[in-house]
Amino acid sequence: MPVSAARSARDILVNLHDVMAARSNAQAKLNSVVEIIGEALDSEVCSIYLLREGVLELYATRGLAPEAVHVTKLAMGEGLVGTIAANNEVLNLDEAASHPDFAYKPETGEDRYHSFAGVPIIRRERSVGVLAVQHADPRRYEDVEIEALQTVAMVLSELIANAGLIDQGGPKDRPQSTAAMRIAGQKLVDGMAAGCAVFHQPRIHIEHTVAEDTEAERHRVYAAFDKMREQIDRIAREAEFGVGDEHQEVIQTYKMFAYDEGWSRRINEAIDSGLTAEAAIERVQQRTRQRMREIDDPLLADRMHDLEDLSNRLLRIVSGQMGTAAQLGLRQDTILIARNLGPAELLEYDRRRLKGVVLEEGSLTAHVTIVARAMGVPVLGRVRDVRRLIAEGDMLLLDVVEGTLIVRPSSAMEEAFDAKLMARQKRKAAYAALREVPPETKDGHRVTVMVNAGLRDDVAALDLTGADGIGLFRTEFQFLVSATLPQRERQQRLYKEVLDAAGQRPVIFRTVDIGGDKALPYLIHAEDEENPAMGWRALRLALERDGLMKAQARALIEAAAGRTLNVMFPMVSESWEFDEARALFEAQRAFLATRGKRLPLDIRYGAMLEVPALAYQLDLLLPQVDFLSVGTNDLTQFLFAADRANPKLAERYDWLSSAILRFLRQVAVPARAAGVPLAVCGEMGGRPLEAMALIGIGIDRLSITPAAVGPVKAMLRSLDRAALMAFMDGLLAAPPRDMRGALTQWAAQQGVELA
Repeated sequence: MPVSAARSARDILVNLHDVMAARSNAQAKLNSVVEIIGEALDSEVCSIYLLREGVLELYATRGLAPEAVHVTKLAMGEGLVGTIAANNEVLNLDEAASHPDFAYKPETGEDRYHSFAGVPIIRRERSVGVLAVQHADPRRYEDVEIEALQTVAMVLSELIANAGLIDQGGPKDRPQSTAAMRIAGQKLVDGMAAGCAVFHQPRIHIEHTVAEDTEAERHRVYAAFDKMREQIDRIAREAEFGVGDEHQEVIQTYKMFAYDEGWSRRINEAIDSGLTAEAAIERVQQRTRQRMREIDDPLLADRMHDLEDLSNRLLRIVSGQMGTAAQLGLRQDTILIARNLGPAELLEYDRRRLKGVVLEEGSLTAHVTIVARAMGVPVLGRVRDVRRLIAEGDMLLLDVVEGTLIVRPSSAMEEAFDAKLMARQKRKAAYAALREVPPETKDGHRVTVMVNAGLRDDVAALDLTGADGIGLFRTEFQFLVSATLPQRERQQRLYKEVLDAAGQRPVIFRTVDIGGDKALPYLIHAEDEENPAMGWRALRLALERDGLMKAQARALIEAAAGRTLNVMFPMVSESWEFDEARALFEAQRAFLATRGKRLPLDIRYGAMLEVPALAYQLDLLLPQVDFLSVGTNDLTQFLFAADRANPKLAERYDWLSSAILRFLRQVAVPARAAGVPLAVCGEMGGRPLEAMALIGIGIDRLSITPAAVGPVKAMLRSLDRAALMAFMDGLLAAPPRDMRGALTQWAAQQGVELA
């Protein structure tokens, strides 16, 4: 908050302090509050709406018709006031009536006023009211005025709660039912687990918001920062990571936030406005949450989650409420519940007792997901209303395989879960027994089964699964978990360690696929794109910013000295893009040769076919490439014009549709004729039935998740490839309405293992 904003808020808070200390009743206090705010901001109208019996009631006003007080009421989501409360958002409008949610209330006499600004009054993380100002002249309120309103709203939440003027959050803070229930979520880290619900941290309720002594509050924050940084440094020293210490980068990013001077400065400025240390931290945290809601980029949002995690830690320290569940100790098998979780927080838990994690938020690229995967802890994300639905100590059954959480299960539910868990363990043991067995069909056709990877730790899956190599190493992951652009030397070290760990097995490195929905805040500052998946990303971006690609090329070439380097370019749309990318690599190889550097024995170049247009340039592309890989995830959404990130469209296409299979066969036939190895990378190849269909159209190279290797091997060893190919020819010549059903029926008749 700028100094002027702090002064505006401080001037108001000084007067509010006297109002709160007075012996007058709550209504009189609120009447005084709207006068103080209106005068301080030179606003003709200032109004307070409070949530009572589920509706927002006009409780005090300066400027609107006095007879509207306690008469004007708005439902949550109704009008501008209801929208602010429902969405926990700020509105700042120079012409209120132009907003689509505007609702005119004639009894208020507000038709004279054009400008409108409103902020939510938040109590215990939920809106309990709205503070609004209006002005006759059309104008947007200045940022400093909005900052002052938000600070005042925080103080108001204390005043109105102490006066008992708002709906209390009792039902929101405890489960409304004790019956068994099944809740859905997003699959983040695969696995199954059972345990008792333990909340990561108790609620910290800020009871005093207005500071008596600003310097004393500042000293408390300084001391809390010192203690928090000591804790983070200790966690970083004691963290035990897997192969190659990839996750150390995550902790280093976390430390960067802990030592961020901008964050501590914002808290100090909030204290300058007259807030206590706790209220200042919460005020800055509210702004962070607001930004998180406005950020479409999941990577930026994940970094904001890290900052919120640190804010929670700082708030616990300054308030003296240090007891997280980790620090109190886990006494039994536990499923941890949290809104979100930072990587350092997760590492504090006893791994013997921590069986799973359930997050209200979370994402596949979040730092906590990376660390949890390394720890082998299943994680389910995007589970809504957990504090309302789950009580501390409830028995939970976590099944990330199905994307579900069972709360307070019945005996029958527990028995079914135990049976499924036992069957899963037996299947894993059976698949593990196939580790040394080649992926070969019953009629003797050898299929190449490789794994997808993105971290050093993932290379261990080669030995665990017996896979033939790494068919897709996503090099961008190193960029996504790093706070700054990874230097060439650091990239080179990662690539060399991956090659060393893989030994004689091939590794195909996909050059960095960033941009679009994987923007890097330290590198990419592009304008918002309406459809980032089809935007300025991957090879398009790399060829434009060729310095990034040149650095990666040199790192890969030097890392592969004395070995064969396999490089694959993502999202190639036309053959000339591949030619340019290959020429860039060859120029770097020539440059390194002039410097006397050891070079790879050979460099094999490949392209990813994800953009359908490339299929119509295969006559130009196939003579140039050493191998070709189909990225079915992107390809499918482009073919069907169905965004795979949109849950409403998730069921609108099927990988076993005749359109997909016919398209893939049209690629497979010329590739085979040209002698170019063709692989499928993506989730499609990791599903046994879909993998069977791919074998049936002539694709015999798959790159899949490590967990899918065992099931796909088992399917292959029970399959007669020649019979399948004949069946697929007839099926695609006259496709049935239910292609999936027809394939499933054929597999059952032939005894193909699809479990």
